[in-house]
Amino acid sequence: MPVKNRFAELLPEITEWRRDIHENPELLFDVHRTAAKVAGLLRDFGCDEVVEGVGRTGVVGVIKGKTDSSGRVIGLRADMDALPIKEQTGLPYASKVPGKMHACGHDGHTSMLLGAAKYLAETRNFDGTAVVIFQPAEEGGGGGREMCQDGMMDRWGIQEVYGMHNMPGIPVGHFAIRPGAMMASADQFDITVTGKGGHAAKPHDCVDTTVVAAHIIVAMQTIASRNVDPMKQVVVSICTVETDSTAHNVIPQVVKLKGTVRTMDPGVQDFVERRVGEIAEGTALALGAKAEVNYVRGYPVTMNTPENTDYAAEVAKAVSGHVDTDTAPLMGAEDFSFMLLERPGAYIFVGNGDTAMVHHPAYNFDDDVIPFGSSWYAGMVETRMPAA
Repeated sequence: MPVKNRFAELLPEITEWRRDIHENPELLFDVHRTAAKVAGLLRDFGCDEVVEGVGRTGVVGVIKGKTDSSGRVIGLRADMDALPIKEQTGLPYASKVPGKMHACGHDGHTSMLLGAAKYLAETRNFDGTAVVIFQPAEEGGGGGREMCQDGMMDRWGIQEVYGMHNMPGIPVGHFAIRPGAMMASADQFDITVTGKGGHAAKPHDCVDTTVVAAHIIVAMQTIASRNVDPMKQVVVSICTVETDSTAHNVIPQVVKLKGTVRTMDPGVQDFVERRVGEIAEGTALALGAKAEVNYVRGYPVTMNTPENTDYAAEVAKAVSGHVDTDTAPLMGAEDFSFMLLERPGAYIFVGNGDTAMVHHPAYNFDDDVIPFGSSWYAGMVETRMPAA
């Protein structure tokens, strides 16, 4: 099962969909144009059911095979949203919306899954049901969680679920995957340090919140270096420091810190959440100040089920022959993780070649990836639910 000839034939059409979506990027849940385009195409393909508004603005399409003796149901997911970045590619189909661009390739993911949906609706050469999932708000909005909370898995009886993301730096058409933790959890925290402000020339009359905040920032680095097993990955980064004064000669009353925590292990995630609070509050107390911590859980660890990882890798090998089955995990996060909490499945990378990295204003999805990605999506259905 190499790249399917049908996707070579469909490449100009799928590319046209992709570039139209690229020109008209939408953010988070506000993907009304993209979702309407997706739903319209799925209906044109002859999908047995097309439902809009799942998880606010998600779209689900159902394609039944020629037979259904197995009762199997496989879910395939793509994300639809863009990023708040000003595009700098200079391409003829560059974003027409100021300050928004498809800098992560979700336009490509959506188009590849649309291509697979068209092929599956034409051929129906499988025994069971394919459910194609088009998700909003991957970029920080938790659209995957919203679709799951909307009852998607039970409503359509999805038994396994698979997702794919392009990856610059991997050759076009090559794949990469690993069992277990594939991408990190992503939490965020806010720390408000309150002391006693005053004149910078009289620090002895103040409780200097900038000094307290500096100690907290440095102490946070001991979580990774001294608290967590060095064999387990964790990142604690404080990324914003804001005071209630911009003067050169005022010790501020309040300093606010904002940061993120990335881990590959749910147990480490629990530990770090507790430790962030202990360090911030304890350090502030020792220096005569007060610290309040607001810690918010974000995306969970993207955890590939080992058995389903093998299935995904085998299909990828059949499509391209080039699959890294022990790729290094990434500390970035992905809200496909919410779907993997509800059903077994796997998440795979497909190479985007030597391009700018995702989330960069010069990034562009390589349309030569489309036949590989669409073949993999379709192959997951035909391989996991072979025709009776």
